[in-house]
Amino acid sequence: MDTVINTLTPITGRIHSIETCGTVDGPGIRFVIFTQGCPLRCLYCHNPDCRDPYAGTAVTVEELISEVKTYQPYLRKGGVTVTGGEPLMQPEFVAEIFRRCHELGLHTALDTSGYVQLEAAKPVLEHTDLVLLDIKSYEPNLYRKVTSVALEPTLQFARYLAEIGKPAWIRFVLVPGLTDPEENVKGLSQFVASLSNVERVEVLPFHKMGEYKWQQLGLAYVLKDVDPPTPEQVNKVLQTFRDQGLIAV
Repeated sequence: MDTVINTLTPITGRIHSIETCGTVDGPGIRFVIFTQGCPLRCLYCHNPDCRDPYAGTAVTVEELISEVKTYQPYLRKGGVTVTGGEPLMQPEFVAEIFRRCHELGLHTALDTSGYVQLEAAKPVLEHTDLVLLDIKSYEPNLYRKVTSVALEPTLQFARYLAEIGKPAWIRFVLVPGLTDPEENVKGLSQFVASLSNVERVEVLPFHKMGEYKWQQLGLAYVLKDVDPPTPEQVNKVLQTFRDQGLIAV
């Protein structure tokens, strides 16, 4: 049963920015909304300016949907993606965005770390067509080193997505010398292979395009001396996932 949301009072949230013609956050051309606020502190984060839940810009769902409508002809084979930050820090806001997108006949995608109280996420998932689930690592101690939070909520979220048959793409950032230990990648591949709802795995090579943001915020960027993975390193990880029968790109 769909959650009934009171729309008499405008629902407001905080966003960092929007991208009107995104092509990497779900299928087709996407209208991408970057929400403000994130509980993780990923060492390689390329949007550290999205962390503060009180920064960014306050907007209503109606304002966002009005903007979406101007691009609607381009989104018919794509849709709307909400990313961050961590969108599930603002579940009512995101659920209403997606509900309104469905009224327009648009596909919805949620890009999340899965680090959330499951009950808070369920109303959002009712209006979500695809989940882009970022699993930063599989070894619990390494996951905490990478993100500063615990792994188990994300695994619980992933299992719930499989339980309800929600289509998902799993995303894994390959950082040489950090997330690339063989046991970490193999463990993750085996876990993902146990989920019946996963359509594909995206192995994302580490990059430093967001390093300047860390400098602007006065934050120490501990991966400044780490190089992006080589094609051979990426292919090795891709093959590990493929060996489990998964589609990995």
